[in-house]
Amino acid sequence: MVTLSKIYTKTGDGGTTRLVGGQEVDKDSLRIEAYGTVDELNAVLGQVRAELTAEDAVPAADRARLDAVLGGVQQKLFDLGSDLATLLPDRWPGQPLVHADDVAALERLIDAENAPLGVLKSFVLPGGSRVNASLHLARTVCRRAERRTIALARAEAVGDTVIPYLNRLSDALFVLSRRVSQLAGHPEVLWEKP
Repeated sequence: MVTLSKIYTKTGDGGTTRLVGGQEVDKDSLRIEAYGTVDELNAVLGQVRAELTAEDAVPAADRARLDAVLGGVQQKLFDLGSDLATLLPDRWPGQPLVHADDVAALERLIDAENAPLGVLKSFVLPGGSRVNASLHLARTVCRRAERRTIALARAEAVGDTVIPYLNRLSDALFVLSRRVSQLAGHPEVLWEKP
């Protein structure tokens, strides 16, 4: 269990921080960039969940289900952050990590939420509702987290399921952006080819 009794320690004042295993690294290192972007994504998902509470966001019957889905993703992002903040040799039994079944769960979510949607015949622009736009923001932050993690993986080993999880999550966020528009009765904003 995590205990946070003192919030500031001043140990990072020199531009460094410590990984879970105790290694001191620069705050702008690839590893910190990767899990810092995952943390940013988690914050954006918190914003999406707050926006879901608006009466016109989606029908009440779907609100709790979508909130639970996004809440579960936020929990998994903390596990993914733990994964990225720990060098592979420093992992311990029972450490919170993302696993292949977490990737499979995202695939099931994508399939279930995509099934009632029409075939997409154009690119979709973010917008139409606040929740849609925020889910697209989350999707783009997720893609950035994926890019940062790929750059890290070229230099250092990362968990086998970290990149697949981020890749699948960005797809899930795209599908959810379309689904919330459908549920709320908002037309999608489509790209118009010049």
